[in-house]
Amino acid sequence: MLGFNNGKEARKEIRAEKWTGITPGLAYGYTQANLVVLPAKYAMDFLIFCQRNPKSCPILDICEPGKFTPNLIAPTADIRTDIPKYRVYRDGILVEEVNNILNLWTEDLVTFLIGCSFTFEKALSDAKIGIRHIEEKSNVPMYITNIECHPAGIFNGPTVVSMRPIRKDLVEKAVAITSRFPSVHGAPIHIGNPEKIGIKDISKPDFGDSVTIKEGEVPVFWACGVTPQAVIMNIKPELVITHAPGCMFISDVLDDDLATF
Repeated sequence: MLGFNNGKEARKEIRAEKWTGITPGLAYGYTQANLVVLPAKYAMDFLIFCQRNPKSCPILDICEPGKFTPNLIAPTADIRTDIPKYRVYRDGILVEEVNNILNLWTEDLVTFLIGCSFTFEKALSDAKIGIRHIEEKSNVPMYITNIECHPAGIFNGPTVVSMRPIRKDLVEKAVAITSRFPSVHGAPIHIGNPEKIGIKDISKPDFGDSVTIKEGEVPVFWACGVTPQAVIMNIKPELVITHAPGCMFISDVLDDDLATF
């Protein structure tokens, strides 16, 4: 996979549509984020929803109505162009995937940037815990579960999780490492049997790609920032724009800076 030295360099190539693929491992060490853009009338409800579901939706930055620069995490960025692929939902239905949203932008839209588990992958990798989807040059597998989010206003629906196979003897270490990153989902919410959280076939993720689970490994599940997309499909607002799964916004914040200790 092509690599970039920092988030700004990656965004420049993405803005020029020279990179339109998934972003795991891209600009290694720089924090990536999930995107939710919605009409201002829903913004307060969504903010409360995020606060009530911090494992799934840890907020990194918010742009005021009509603004498209996330000043806290990337003050030279443009949310309308700096993500490789966007998804456009109308009435809860995915209607298109596009490489920019310039023609969709209005002064009424509010942007939320939500922490992404790709951030703690650097810490796992530094600890010699392999990241299978990066090894296999694929997207992380994500699943809709039977774990209901805490509702807020119109927002309600199921939690989405991302999964990484971890060697049994390294699971405890992986839990300890990721718990240091509460702003990017933190510790796992489930370990082991996927059926207990409503996943009937682990080889068929709802988003992303299936990855190999080797002998001696167990599936470990983290709350995922794709949760809002499952919620959107459930509640059907007239317009919501998100990132395509795995195609994240790359910020100027270093992953290591988000560790709590």
